[in-house]
Amino acid sequence: MRLFRHVLLSLSAATAVVLATIAPASAQPEPTQDAGSTTAFPALTVDGARVDNLRAAEDVEEYWTPERMRNAIPLTPEDTGAKRSSGTAEQPSGPPGSTPAAAPSGEIRTMIVETSVAGKVFFTKPSDGKNYVCSASALNSNSKQMAITAGHCVHEGNGGNWMNNWMYVPRYRNGDRPYGNFVAKQMRAFNGWINNGDLNWDVAMVTTWPQGSDKLVNRTGGNGLSWNYSREQDITINGYPGNKNNGEVQWYCEGRTSDSDGKLALGCDFGGGSSGGPWMRVFDQSSGLGQTNGVMSTVNSAGVNKSSYFGDSVKQMFDDQGSVT
Repeated sequence: MRLFRHVLLSLSAATAVVLATIAPASAQPEPTQDAGSTTAFPALTVDGARVDNLRAAEDVEEYWTPERMRNAIPLTPEDTGAKRSSGTAEQPSGPPGSTPAAAPSGEIRTMIVETSVAGKVFFTKPSDGKNYVCSASALNSNSKQMAITAGHCVHEGNGGNWMNNWMYVPRYRNGDRPYGNFVAKQMRAFNGWINNGDLNWDVAMVTTWPQGSDKLVNRTGGNGLSWNYSREQDITINGYPGNKNNGEVQWYCEGRTSDSDGKLALGCDFGGGSSGGPWMRVFDQSSGLGQTNGVMSTVNSAGVNKSSYFGDSVKQMFDDQGSVT
């Protein structure tokens, strides 16, 4: 019997789709062709300027008014070419491994429904100029500044553009931002996603600007990272599906995943807006922390959600991005 729990409400799902709007556009820098390698790119404002100083980061924050955040679109599919997986999924080439999680400074939790480690992501899509929303989570690393999300929440895929105006809001709820805003400084995605929209590589990591002296993980806590584990795991998923409470409240779903064409699969019926939310092993209700072992990618007509597999390439992405400040 499948063990999964929906906290708050339920709904129906759409056809098998990427949980983002993805359309081709002119390519920004030329990435390498190896699908499992990554490319990093500096965050940009809605006007295409680099977010390379605090004033530019403040401009992004100021752009995201409560009205714009409320009206941001939970991403739904447009480009059917992005709904494929070319080639085979990565297989583990070494033993399973994990990095440590980190609790926030000075905060002790009891049993929770929402965790400060997960939140909403807001950004502007260059190819249509519209505002969209995904989910993401804080990931503990040397920098203490990193979030993890889906590849399609940072890049349009299929040779398109990097998303602009990117901002992460931990534990967003009905417009409240209890931990403030964390604007992107640098993004990193797999070239298999950037070049081909390949769902085997639908993962991204983002370095954020601190809020003064407060870094993301120090403020909210951060999950550890797991890789090379079995595709059958007891998993907790957090995110902001637009088909539940209009994406205004954090939801979670628990169950045991199965292997589906090399991806992790679990029937949570999480729709657009949940993209990029963490799939966590050994989630601890008392701390709100776990080991991120996947991120939300797609949903099908039966309400089954899927995540790319986390193998050695995801660990290499973590190593490459985790110390960037």
